[in-house]
Amino acid sequence: MENKEIQIGKKIYIRQTGKDEYWLQDLIYDNPSILGLGDLIPLNKEKKQSSGGRLDILLKNPEDNSMYEVEVMLGETDPSHIIRCIEYWDIEKRKYPQRQHYPVLIAENFNRRYFNVIQVLSLNVPMIAIQADMLEVGNQKIINLSLIHISE
Repeated sequence: MENKEIQIGKKIYIRQTGKDEYWLQDLIYDNPSILGLGDLIPLNKEKKQSSGGRLDILLKNPEDNSMYEVEVMLGETDPSHIIRCIEYWDIEKRKYPQRQHYPVLIAENFNRRYFNVIQVLSLNVPMIAIQADMLEVGNQKIINLSLIHISE
């Protein structure tokens, strides 16, 4: 059996393509369905928070009015992005307590140490983790976002 119809790609980092975190934010804001979380609609980008930071993206599910507070980062997960994601989720949840809220962390790589922390936190916080993979296949670059299952 030949494998000519299947091309082999390699994972590259988004920055290697000349793109940055704002490019990924714009891509998600303009096409929230790529997250695989349903037909979400974008509400806000770089939303100023009472804590002084900025929520990367705020999305809403029109079916049940649930909200998704999205933190985007390039590279590997780190403690500050995990904390920021949960902090912004909590701020928005307090503003709109009648709605269900989900903190969403998007990163290129979830290292084992911090993924374990996310798993522990998910017992009390409905955390969603999404990995952003940039693949190079021949001369093409392909972005793939995939949901990472947190609970075991």
